[in-house]
Formats: sequence, structure tokens, C-alpha cells
Amino acid sequence: MTELPPYWLRDNCPCAECRDPRNGQKLFQINDLEEGLTISASTEIDGHLEILWSGGHRSRYPLAWLGAERDGDGRTEADKRLWVAADFARGLPEARWEAYLSDPAEQAAVLTAVRGSGFAVLRGVPTVERQVLAVAESFGYVRVTNYGELFDVRVEPDPNNLAFTSVAIAPHTDNPYRDPVPTLQLLHCLENSATGGDSGLVDGFRAAAALREEAPADFETLTRTPVPFVFRDRRTELRADRPLIELDALGRIREVRFNNRSIGTLRGTPEELNAFYAAYRRFAAITLRPELQLTFRLDRGDCLIFDNTRLLHARTAFQQDGHRHLQGCYADLDSLASTLAVLRRRTAALDAIAGLFAGEGAGEYLGEEVTMAEHMLQAAAAAEAAGVPDHLVAAALLHDVGHFFDKHGQGALHGRDLMEGQDNRHSDTGADWLARWFGPEVTEPVRLHVAAKRYLCAVEPDYRQRLSEASEYTLAVQGGPMDERQAAAFAELPRAADAVAVRRWDDQAKVAGAPTPGFEHYRPLLAALMH
Repeated sequence: MTELPPYWLRDNCPCAECRDPRNGQKLFQINDLEEGLTISASTEIDGHLEILWSGGHRSRYPLAWLGAERDGDGRTEADKRLWVAADFARGLPEARWEAYLSDPAEQAAVLTAVRGSGFAVLRGVPTVERQVLAVAESFGYVRVTNYGELFDVRVEPDPNNLAFTSVAIAPHTDNPYRDPVPTLQLLHCLENSATGGDSGLVDGFRAAAALREEAPADFETLTRTPVPFVFRDRRTELRADRPLIELDALGRIREVRFNNRSIGTLRGTPEELNAFYAAYRRFAAITLRPELQLTFRLDRGDCLIFDNTRLLHARTAFQQDGHRHLQGCYADLDSLASTLAVLRRRTAALDAIAGLFAGEGAGEYLGEEVTMAEHMLQAAAAAEAAGVPDHLVAAALLHDVGHFFDKHGQGALHGRDLMEGQDNRHSDTGADWLARWFGPEVTEPVRLHVAAKRYLCAVEPDYRQRLSEASEYTLAVQGGPMDERQAAAFAELPRAADAVAVRRWDDQAKVAGAPTPGFEHYRPLLAALMH
């Protein structure tokens, strides 16, 4: 591992001296590192590479992280599922609006489909004006354009865009004359009783990949020719010169802009123009291949979300024998990707916590007649029965997770240390571990629940008499009752009252065989509290 470039390794040191532990941002500039940086010593231990640098700094890297392959931002063809229409013969990627809102896993599935396949459909979205904005805001932010924060797709008497007529619209991307282009588009169907007016999608990345395979020279022409995309009306004039097919620095397809209605006059030599139009016509013909065109009908309450930098969308002509009214808006992929990443991070965190309850939590609880998991679930059930805010239920549920870790966050049942006369400071360890996902309203009652026991012993004469034998023993190990000065200082802490409440539920939660909900009952509550 030590053959890795030293400046790369040093620049990626994860320690708290080098990165802010709250946000992960680096606390030094690259030129702050010494000239001629070298590794003085290195050791592999406990799944980590530990390095002593020539300047005296020490770094510790997970071996799994060091061995990871190159990753990306998920925007190129390398991270997509390129498709043809037949791939959706069994149905479109879709979800019910209610389930999408209430179930993080369902929301993650929808957003994953948009990232991977380029689109998804939400069914049963309330058919009220401006509801499309609420859909966009469920994962990100609305991109306001010259069309406003939203636009109505219906027949208009004086349209400034062919989309606002009843004619057929060929496969295209929207707003290619903008830079940056809106990367997501949403279309919410309020009514669709007209004959015709079916929606269509084409995977532009798949079409571009086909062009690359069948006509490499044409593909190269379309990736290196800047095309003037232009939009003008009475109030607006926009222009962006970009290629029809855009690649990233590694040559991977990253963006497609394709809109015949918006291409201005391309200038160049006759040879350049002939080459461009030959390539342009070939690419256009590929996008019209029947096997690439996915056609479906948006019905009342359906909301289509799709990637406007990848998918070309289309519409068949429709008769004016009924009404067709969609409301649309634009949003951006970075916000969707952010929401999805946070959902996945929360899911991974909740899985890790659930694993503690199912694994180490099944073990003994410090000389009591219940397991660790039973104890924490009983505490949460007592808090929930008291009708307290969710953050206190969470604190009661998680108050003893610190028994499962050492001070470095390494997993093991360290609660036994306490029973052997060594204070494991599990309240601090647990609070620090939980702070990766929860705010102080959850972590501080966890951090203070041991101190709360010492406090109650000092201010309530009969409290100590009610402690279990094991809790009486650990009281002595943890410092015994507070003195008058310590008790007064504790009472002034912002979360002291919450910590006392958690302590009382902790004391109640030692009844063998008491029925309680399982961990999954509390999972949605925890998910809602995570940051």
C-alpha cells in the first residue's frame, strides 16, 4: 500500500486535525504540506494502514477505502442503465405518491430509477394546480426559467413554443439554449381526455452509443462541433453553443442536447458543415428507431420525472375532442442525487443500528434479567407511552449503544468493562457515535443519562433506594452521587431535564419478559430525526 503517491495519501488524511469532523472539509491547503514529503514508517493493523509522515504527522486509513476503485458523480453512461423500449415490457419504474412520501425505501427506489434509467412515474399525485412543485420539492428545488416556476402544457391561443399546441412533437431535450441546462423535468397530468397525446421517451445515451458503434467518425463530429441553440420571444433571448453529444474528460457520454426547433444557424467551412449535417441526420434517424421509442399514456394524477440531459421526450398529436392539461417544472439532478445519497446513508445507518439490536444487543445487560436490546426497547416503550416528543423516544431507545463500542468507535461489548470496575464512559461514546446522524436533541440526553443518575441520587433521597443491585454497583464505578456544586451545575445544562427523563425510563426498563415493540417499530421515527 505504501507505493501509493505520498501527496495523495497525505491530502486524504481523515483525522480531526486535517478535516473538520462535522463536515469533512479539509483544514489545510495543499501547499501547506512540506516539500519532499515522505513516509517515515507504515503499519497495517486492524484493517487500517497507519502512516508516520516525515513531518511527524500520523494518518490512519481504512484498507477497504485505499483499495476502492475510481468512482464518479453518476452522470455519465458508465453509471447508467442504457435501455430500449422492450426493457420496460413488464412496466415502467413507478410508485404511488402516498408510498413515496411515507416510505424512505420507496422514495429511494424512485430516485434510483431516475438516476439509473433516466425516469420514473409517480401515480396518484393529487390533481390540483401547482402540485408539480411539491413533487420537485420532495427531493430538491425548482429551477425557475423564462417560463416561470411552472408552465402549463396545453393548447394556447398565442403559443411561444410548439409544445403549447396539439401537434406532434418529435423526440427532443428541453432548454438546450440554456447553460446550464435544467437537468430534470417534471410533467404532472391534471387531465388527459383527448384522443392521442401519448408521451414518449428515448434513451439519448443509448442512441449516442449506437452512433459511436455504427459511425465513429459521425460520433466524433457531434462531440466536437459547438451548435448554436437559440430561443427568442418578446421578452427573452437565450443562446448556448454546445455539442449535441457531450463527453467527460475520460471520453464517456455525459450529456445530450437535441432539439431541432432550437438549433440556430451553424457556421463553418463547407467540409465542416457537410460532415456535421451527415452526422446530425444519422443521429436523428437513430433516435426515431421504433425499438428505442418508449410510448405510454400519462393519465390523470400521473407525474413523470425524467433526466433532461439524457432522455429525449416526445408527444403524439392529439385531437381537441377532449382536454389535455399537464403542468410542468424544471429541477436539477444534483439535488435529486443529494437526496438519494442521504436516504442511502440513513438506510445504512439504520441498518447498522438494527444490527446492534439483533447482534450484540441479544447479549446480557450488566447483571440485569434482560438483554441489552430488551432494556433499550423497554425504555423506548416507556417514553412512547408517556407521549413525549420523538427525539426523547429516540434517546431512550439508543441511550446504551455506547456499551457496544470502545472510545474509538470499534465494535465490541464494552459494557463488561463497567461490571469489572472500569468506567467505560459509554454515555460519551454512544453520543459521539450517534452524532454522525442525530442532532443534540437526541445525543445530549444520551451523553448525560449517566450523570443524571448521579444527579438524582444527590437531589432525591429515595431515588437511590430504588436502583437495582447492578445499577448501584455501576453508580460507584461512575463516580457516585454528585455533590451539591456538581448537582447545581448539572441542573443548569440545556438538556438536563431530558437526560433525567431518559434516566427514569432507563431505570424502569429491566423487567424480564415485558412485551415491547421491536426495533422496526421505531425505524421511521429515527429516520425522520436523522440529519
